[in-house]
Amino acid sequence: MFGNMLENVRTSHPLIHNITNYVTVNDCANIVLACGASPIMADDPEEAEEIAAICGGLNLNIGTLNGRTVASMLIAGKRANALGHPVVLDPVGVGASKLRTETALRLLEQVRFTVIRGNISEIRLLASGSGSARGVDADAADQVTEKNLDEVLRFEKEFAQQTGAVVAITGAIDLVTDGKTSYCLRTGHPMMSAVTGTGCQLSAMTAAFVTANPTHPLEAAAAAVSAMGLAGELAHDRLGALDGNATYRNYIIDAIYKMTPEILEKGASYEVR
Repeated sequence: MFGNMLENVRTSHPLIHNITNYVTVNDCANIVLACGASPIMADDPEEAEEIAAICGGLNLNIGTLNGRTVASMLIAGKRANALGHPVVLDPVGVGASKLRTETALRLLEQVRFTVIRGNISEIRLLASGSGSARGVDADAADQVTEKNLDEVLRFEKEFAQQTGAVVAITGAIDLVTDGKTSYCLRTGHPMMSAVTGTGCQLSAMTAAFVTANPTHPLEAAAAAVSAMGLAGELAHDRLGALDGNATYRNYIIDAIYKMTPEILEKGASYEVR
């Protein structure tokens, strides 16, 4: 099934509009290309509506906000909604500042999202609408573990039902749900946390997957999460004695580029709840 999701990306080559953060914008563009889609990185309000109209999907990432990008996200999001295009939200660091929190909540109020993807701390803060976070990483006390897995799944399902979006919580254990069916995915490698932007890349790639599989947003999002985690494993296997996180970043993109539906099907590790 996940392999079919990837195959559809590679055969349809969707054009994805990304309004993302400048720390990881190049890696996001490359991961979209690697999975078989095409990226456009456009964040000026004067072209946001026009670009959204010619693209098949939209990825919104609040990692490095400013007045220009906030306006562009709202314009592009509303246009994508009007056209029936899928929209992904990555609430990077929500809770770290008033601007991030208010922007994320404003986006939730004014834009319908197909997928909301973040770490557990970001999703909890987004659901509560208030609070604070230390930054873009999940708090150590707020990690998803086998012990609290059922509790987190209940919370995640409630948030998915509330928003009408597929919710993806990524971390040591990845959880993807539409409020009814949930995927628990166990792929990835701890070293992925040493590379800035693996989450941002995943959100951009998720936009490509859900755009190429419009009638199966849950399965498409889960496939994207699985592919990214598997890429982390395959990339780590390639590392030599002198290789570090910069090489690892490149190997992750390479692994997505070389991934086939068969490799994804064989390497996926998940259960459905």
